[in-house]
Order: sequence, then C-alpha cells, then structure tokens
Amino acid sequence: MKTRLSKEIQRLDRLISETDAAYHSCAVRLGLSDSALKILYTVYSRGGECMLREVSRQTGIGKQTLSSSVAVLERGGIVALKAEGRSKRLSLTPAGLELAERTAALVMAAENRVFAGWERADMEKYLELTERYLNDFRRETENL
Repeated sequence: MKTRLSKEIQRLDRLISETDAAYHSCAVRLGLSDSALKILYTVYSRGGECMLREVSRQTGIGKQTLSSSVAVLERGGIVALKAEGRSKRLSLTPAGLELAERTAALVMAAENRVFAGWERADMEKYLELTERYLNDFRRETENL
C-alpha cells in the first residue's frame, strides 16, 4: 500500500523546493555554482575563515562535492586551505573576500531585508517551528 502525502506535506515539499530554486537562481545570477555560493556564504558569515567541517555541517554539501568545489575555488585564488592537525581551515583570500562581498553579502542582505519586514513574533515563530520540524524529522528518519 502506498503512503499518501497530506496536503500540508505536499505544500511543505513544494515550499522547500521553491526555496532551494530561489537560492539556485541567486547563484546563477551571481555567476556561481550553488556549492560555491554556499561555501562563500558560510566562510564570509564567519569572518572570512572557518573549519572545513563547519562548512560541511552548515551547508549540507556532500563530501565529494565540497572537496571538488573547494579545489576549484582554491585554484581560482578565492580560498586557501590550511591543515590544522587532522582538520582543515578554509580562509577567503583577498580576492575571495572581494567576491564574497559582491555575491554572498548580497544574499545575506536580501535575507536580512526579508526578516526586517516581518514582525519579531512571526520571525521567532517561523524559526522555532522550522527548527522543531527539522529536529522531529531527523528523529523520525534516523533509522531508515
């Protein structure tokens, strides 16, 4: 027997997909791949450097895609990767900082404008429910 999706889950799936598509459109308009924008966004939002595992955790980019995307950015002089024990630190180069300011910073500013137009209580409720859904979904699917 097939499991049927409720109208609410169908709506949620559509909204998640359309949100992903909106971020993809941003990346395309900014001349970046999705993964490059996510990497720049994450590193820039953390002051221009952070551990590679933090980028992985924050973006959800798969290990292989992250590795190849970082390699492309590194070859382009956008980021520098430095070993720190068994971990690696990812830093924006001066060219990377300039690129992040022309790309990731614009996305961040748009996100900030969206939330600035919301009532504080609406923003808090949205974040609270989104986090609750994520945590509940993780719990429900951890044994798949």
